[in-house]
Amino acid sequence: MTKKLWFQVGIGLLIALLIIKYVIEIHWIFNPIVIIIKTIFIPVLLSGVLFYISEPFQRWLEKKGLPRWASISTIVLVLAGLVTGLLLIVGNPIAEQVNRLVQNSPNIGDKIMEATDFILENKDNLPPQVENFVDSVTSSIQDIVVVGSKSIVNFVSGTVSTIFTLILVPFFYIFMLKDHEKFAPNIYKIFTGERRIWVKNTLEDINEALKNYVQGQVLVSLILATMMFIGYLIIGLEYALLLSIFSFFMNMIPFIGPWISLAPAILVAIIQDPVLVIWVCVITLVAQQLESNLITPNVMGKSLDIHPLTVITVVLAAGNIGGFIAIMIGIPTYAVLKVIVKNIYEERKKIKEAATKTL
Repeated sequence: MTKKLWFQVGIGLLIALLIIKYVIEIHWIFNPIVIIIKTIFIPVLLSGVLFYISEPFQRWLEKKGLPRWASISTIVLVLAGLVTGLLLIVGNPIAEQVNRLVQNSPNIGDKIMEATDFILENKDNLPPQVENFVDSVTSSIQDIVVVGSKSIVNFVSGTVSTIFTLILVPFFYIFMLKDHEKFAPNIYKIFTGERRIWVKNTLEDINEALKNYVQGQVLVSLILATMMFIGYLIIGLEYALLLSIFSFFMNMIPFIGPWISLAPAILVAIIQDPVLVIWVCVITLVAQQLESNLITPNVMGKSLDIHPLTVITVVLAAGNIGGFIAIMIGIPTYAVLKVIVKNIYEERKKIKEAATKTL
């Protein structure tokens, strides 16, 4: 019985649960490690994204004969030039749109208050479900104010944390460009024989999965944001550039992200001209259809081989577990775990076949 797979898996799960139980009971020992991980996690994550985006360019430069230090210097200079050029091109329009948004905020607030007053005055004429919803929102206004005040404090502390993160990112990024080829060997050199080969192949598969996901998702997000920007310009929607930039970052979240980016666009359309809401929805729908049927299949192909229902489940579960950051890393984490489990299964299958042949 001890040789059965289900028995070995069960024992492994029990041992893992016992380890987790005792780690939780003596968590104070691990608090410094947890604090360090929380401090460097976001900088390492952002650096990793930048690394996978620029890794093909670095590989191309070194194929042309540039040494490592020269390829890193070239990438950093190109990246600095791109950021500077982007700021010069879109900096003024963004500043203008932000200033316009700030200037119009009282007007936006007045329109929202007018709409609220209209709804409250005509509450008795609304369907029962809508009336109940209005009552619940009205009764929770105090809670909303309290949450809003807390959000301001969190925003200030978050700004300080973001500045600290942005300072750390370049250091991690440069070290990744410099020593990325040493990471895997430092891990699999611990092992010997067949196990070393398996660990080496698994790390290569994980690297390939992460690279395909990051490069593909960034490219898909950029194409989607560009389409949204062009569509918003055609219909004359205000703050088109800001909304498109927000759309670019939200599109990093598969399936759900584009619909999150739709909310502020609809709000702006309602305030500007309610008819524009229809056009905003049409633009989003067209962009989504193009993305799901044409862009993503050609850009990402079947590199991750994850079913759409699995993607939605992972994103929703990650959001409930760890919030926005968990949503962002949910799919690549699932892809990594899938690679590991698949390689373990293939290795066990190979061992079983070899044992059968021997017998």
